[in-house]
Amino acid sequence: MGGTGLVVAADLALGAAPAQAAGLPIPSVPQIPEVYDLNDFLTHCALPTSGLIAIHVDELGDAHFALPRMEVGQGITTSTAMIIAEELDLPLDRVHVTLAPARRDLLFNQLTGGSNTTISTYTPIRVAAAVARKALLDAAAIQLGALVTTLTVKGGVISDLLGNVLPYGDAAALAAPATTRKVEVELKAESEHTIVGTPQRRVDARDAVTGRKQFAMDLDVPGALPTMVCRAPDLNGTAKEVRNQAAVAAMPGVTHVAIIPTGVAVRARTFGQCIDAVRALDVAWNAGTVPGRSSEDILKELRRAQLPLAVPKLGATTVEGEFVFHFRSGSALEPNCAVADVRADSATIWGGLKSPIVAQSEVARALKLPQGKVTVNVVQGGGSFGRKLFSDAAIEAAHASKAFGAPVKLMWHRADEPRQGRVHPMATSRIRATVLLGSVISFEQRHTSVSTDFTHGLGERLTAEVAALPTGLGNLGFSETVFLLSQELPYNFGVVTQLLNESNYDFDRFNTSSVRNIYSPDVRCANELIVDRLAARLKLDPVVFRLRYAKSGIVKRVLKRAAELGEWGRAMPAGTAQGIAIHKEYKGATAVLVEIDCRPETVNRKVRDAVTGPRVTKATVVVDCGLAINPLGIQAQMMGGFADGLAQALSYGNHLVDGHFLEASWDNSAYTRQWNSPFDFHCEVLDSDSPEPGGIGEAGVAASMAAVACAYARATGTMPTEFPINFRDPLHFEPKPFVPSIPESPVNGLDHVS
Repeated sequence: MGGTGLVVAADLALGAAPAQAAGLPIPSVPQIPEVYDLNDFLTHCALPTSGLIAIHVDELGDAHFALPRMEVGQGITTSTAMIIAEELDLPLDRVHVTLAPARRDLLFNQLTGGSNTTISTYTPIRVAAAVARKALLDAAAIQLGALVTTLTVKGGVISDLLGNVLPYGDAAALAAPATTRKVEVELKAESEHTIVGTPQRRVDARDAVTGRKQFAMDLDVPGALPTMVCRAPDLNGTAKEVRNQAAVAAMPGVTHVAIIPTGVAVRARTFGQCIDAVRALDVAWNAGTVPGRSSEDILKELRRAQLPLAVPKLGATTVEGEFVFHFRSGSALEPNCAVADVRADSATIWGGLKSPIVAQSEVARALKLPQGKVTVNVVQGGGSFGRKLFSDAAIEAAHASKAFGAPVKLMWHRADEPRQGRVHPMATSRIRATVLLGSVISFEQRHTSVSTDFTHGLGERLTAEVAALPTGLGNLGFSETVFLLSQELPYNFGVVTQLLNESNYDFDRFNTSSVRNIYSPDVRCANELIVDRLAARLKLDPVVFRLRYAKSGIVKRVLKRAAELGEWGRAMPAGTAQGIAIHKEYKGATAVLVEIDCRPETVNRKVRDAVTGPRVTKATVVVDCGLAINPLGIQAQMMGGFADGLAQALSYGNHLVDGHFLEASWDNSAYTRQWNSPFDFHCEVLDSDSPEPGGIGEAGVAASMAAVACAYARATGTMPTEFPINFRDPLHFEPKPFVPSIPESPVNGLDHVS
């Protein structure tokens, strides 16, 4: 579909390439992530302040822990509670994990990203729990007149050999040390685990499904009223003048109207009244940051910025391709939102923030307050996908509250998200591989991208300031570092180079972010499509080829198991096919096998208000993520990651036309829906040889996107080079107006209920 073509003298069907004896793999020099990866970097940054986290045991014997990361649905409050319950010998329901507010003393240790939470906090949390356990046992030994070594703990009750008992709550009252002192503790062996490694339902599951879970918009902050923003028709346009401010201020329920840096803010008694007021505003707008520009214009920029490939084309020995990846929204299910109460000399913020120290700093700067005068409370969020690394809503809420002189409960409209929110950058990937005497002797990849915004730094002010330097070079340094530490080609392909070039240092043109899995989905999708081509060139089955060339045992292990579970190679009807792909990152590896149906009767099926097209009918996911804290949570994360990868391969993208994105709300954004989901989904979490946990929040995306693309290529006989595959005209929706910036509130919500 669309885009640039492929230069290769081989058909996609297995065995269609000219006969060529398969040679031996040529070892590749280890890439940087094989020695030191992004998670090593993030963990080492967090280590100096990891001793500042502590566990409190109350008078009832329950444990409390303020997690310096943000829960956005990935289940870290559950897995963290499991770690603490395991080390303290407490029932899981007696461990209470909350989210820590912004703490400047936790330098580099309050950033939620890179699937790093459990990797970096696992040992510090265990140590904190073990220290608490030792203090409780020491106190009990004195109270019971027994040796510590003779005491046992079960369910939060300490017992001696004579049957005397002391509950944790009683011991806690005696255990608080008068001074800070250094202690040594012994952590539980994995063989002693009774909670860690067992499938556990999420501790917040009941609240989530019954509506009792508290998100930012559920908070009852005195005086905080609904607030929304009227936004420019152009991307990042700003308000010049409100022509009818007095009339809008007099509308029912409206209390305030004011221009803020991102538009015109309206405060009212209800969100419905906010919507009515936003739609009624008559605003003169300044131009946006990409006036008149389209996706085609940005693609031309990217191609001009592409770095050259070093190895020349060598006729029939060369396999190459160029791939285009369009912008796609990073919107979460929960709208972007925050609560702010700004006073003359202080401010308090509530919101879902994955870098709260940076949020605190940026709000302070916006309000011209000392950072210590801004309190930032972290609230659980309904998704993130990198979106909540940025404090856009918190800063907007602070501006609005200051302008109004009143607390606000600010929420973006659904239409605001894909049009003015954070997006995954548009990118191209060029690959050239060389085959000689039956072996792959070189593999080059040049990935060119619109800048990814890393101005959140490492979650604190210093690195955020560096990333935001006016030249853009600081941000570029972060981009290059993240790419270098995360991208790994897990095959022995001789001379391997993977290079990133970001096309514009002016990253303020587009609102980008580290959308889930950052560079990896696009990079791996391009990689694995070419890997299938290489297999065809050498007349090898794609799985056999990958196993022959794979570098690591963990990759081979997940690949073999996925091929076995997914029945790789089984007979399939014409127009349908299997596809398989692997990805190695986050201290683990993932293999995904899918089956796709590209037959006309499936592609052209009609579903009301749906983007249909090719249908993935079956998915098999196998992951080795190190020590599995909660296998059930891992399976849920892999299912979500698969949905992301499927959408990015087939249907999910943003159209940039005339300086703005056309998509508005989820009915325009063709993310994975029920009618696109596979009928059969299976995820297996392998027992690992690693004693440490790996990352899981993003681990399922890249291999899923690549597997779907590979299956599509095998089913249609045409390798896709533009993603999402269903991106081109005609649009599947009629674009909503840009003035007013949001549609009317729906009044027919019950029309389609059966």
